[in-house]
Amino acid sequence: MTNIKAVKATLSPLWTVAYNLFLLLVICTLSRLLFIGANIDHFPTLEINQMVEMCWGGIRFDISALMYVMGLYMLLQLIPLRIRKKEAYQQATSILYTLLGCLFIIANSLDTMYFPFTGQRTTCAFFTEMGNESNLTKILLHALWENWLVTLGCLMLCAGLFFGHKRHYKADMPIQKGLYYPLHSAILLLTIYFAVIGIRGGFGAYTRPMNISNAAQYTNKPSETGIVLNTPFSLIQTITAQTYVDPNYFKTEDELNAVFTPVHQPDTTRQFRPLNIVVIIMESFSKEYIGSLNTDLADGNYKGYTPFLDSLITESYTWKHSFANGVKSIDAMPSVLAGIPSLIQPYITTPYANNAIQSIAERLKHKGYYSAFFHGAPNGSMGFQAFASSAGFTDYYGMDEYGKKEDFDGTWAIWDEPFFQYFAEEMGHFQQPFVTAIFSASSHHPFKVPEAYKDSFPKGIHPIHECIGYSDHALRRFFEKMKKYEWFDKTLFVITADHTNHLSDPNYTTDCGRYEIPIIFYLPNSELKGMDNGIIQQTDIMPTLLDYVGYDIPYIAFGKNALDSTSGEYAVNYNNGVYQLFEDSLMLQFDGKQTIAAYNYIADRQLKNDIKNEYNTQNTELFLKAYIQQYIERMKNNKLFIE
Repeated sequence: MTNIKAVKATLSPLWTVAYNLFLLLVICTLSRLLFIGANIDHFPTLEINQMVEMCWGGIRFDISALMYVMGLYMLLQLIPLRIRKKEAYQQATSILYTLLGCLFIIANSLDTMYFPFTGQRTTCAFFTEMGNESNLTKILLHALWENWLVTLGCLMLCAGLFFGHKRHYKADMPIQKGLYYPLHSAILLLTIYFAVIGIRGGFGAYTRPMNISNAAQYTNKPSETGIVLNTPFSLIQTITAQTYVDPNYFKTEDELNAVFTPVHQPDTTRQFRPLNIVVIIMESFSKEYIGSLNTDLADGNYKGYTPFLDSLITESYTWKHSFANGVKSIDAMPSVLAGIPSLIQPYITTPYANNAIQSIAERLKHKGYYSAFFHGAPNGSMGFQAFASSAGFTDYYGMDEYGKKEDFDGTWAIWDEPFFQYFAEEMGHFQQPFVTAIFSASSHHPFKVPEAYKDSFPKGIHPIHECIGYSDHALRRFFEKMKKYEWFDKTLFVITADHTNHLSDPNYTTDCGRYEIPIIFYLPNSELKGMDNGIIQQTDIMPTLLDYVGYDIPYIAFGKNALDSTSGEYAVNYNNGVYQLFEDSLMLQFDGKQTIAAYNYIADRQLKNDIKNEYNTQNTELFLKAYIQQYIERMKNNKLFIE
């Protein structure tokens, strides 16, 4: 009997570790259910059986993350030292377990609130993206208050961990002399072996360590990988991850260039037209919010929140199928202004962010253009000022240059209306021709409008809708001021969005819809009007503008001239580890090795019918492979610039 008691006492530390890890796994599952509940609008087609399968698959990723996070706790509990039976030692390991476990829960809970803005779990790129923000504490507190149910759920999970975990284990009973250290060392080594299996997601010579992309095997759509993954796993996996690995789809450069090349060779016989160019990037202006671009939905009575933009579209040229190349604000600047899409990781946060690049400002400088970039946030915010400089903009105008702190919205930036007025006023002093760009800010979380405009715009079904109405009003006032300049008719305006946000219509809560934004070209009193049935993406803006004014020097851009019907109909974006190619009516999803799904995104707006087995995707896949390889090779080898 004594020997049995001794064995039980010997295994007590292992039992304590196993119990506490199991408790954390249960809490991780509850955290995942909280994530689903808080973001259910982003998964409109999710069914119970699918949710169960994804939660079951998510346990593998939870185990892997827990083996990383709880490694020190497990070591301290199982290391063969007799000090473990001391009360103070056990108290210390209990505190360590609670702290690490609560950090795990808090990370998941904060990401539950952040997911609607990115559509994916947070990676280490977040800390680079937000490294220059000085108001994160205020934003965080507002998010905790606004998402009080998630905050409450987080506190309850932390309380469950604190009160539910096993704090102490029975002290070791005497066992045969000479066996204590070998026996406990064997337990520790066996635990380490199984911990490694847990980290890798399996064992065997052919089992590769899990990464973020493995989550796709449990989902039907890339956007659903957020359910399967947990935030600590995503952060750990991206700490030292290599950003780009050459896929080697094509063995020779000639073979690669024959399929796709980002090198543009303009027509040198055309006459150059020195039009002023103004690029307006509107924060979160999803295509869903613009009524005139949704007349094919809801019997033509689709409710929008942009009456001014709707009126401007009737005098502009736009496209029926227009897409963002990313899901974050920092994705938009390189895409819109330099023809560089966001593949794998936002360009600004990659190790290649200091590559020599060619932007519309840098290119037009060769034609005598002055250039300036405007953003009403504190200078340096989001890395925009640094990118504007690397992209060749002559001057940068931020909150410091604006100077009137009383117009600060209290969170992010100067309110759109006064800052757009400032933008228009400053352009009145610029030498011509000029190219300018502005990035708006007011249609951003925490979704407020100035006190003077309370109840002035439709509330809609989400707080962002009122903000969209306010920013649309700011655009109206901006153009009213611009019309007073004698050179207004010689200015080509491009209005687009950085990304989508808070989508509710089922036609937009899809892997296609979450990338649909407006792209509008407006040249006052010109023939540049109409609705094009083709495809345009953010990276097409630069080559389309340069071609329109007759630019005649070769340059690099991963887009096409969208006004040239011979340049092809395509758009590319990167969705949670999956490349998406839109070509004519086909939407192809490619995981880097094979096509995983294909849809007729025009006829099948909600992407319910996978047609990959009914459609020959070989040529489409070949084009996408060339696009990917060109991007990665040129990024790694600093070949985004032509002298």
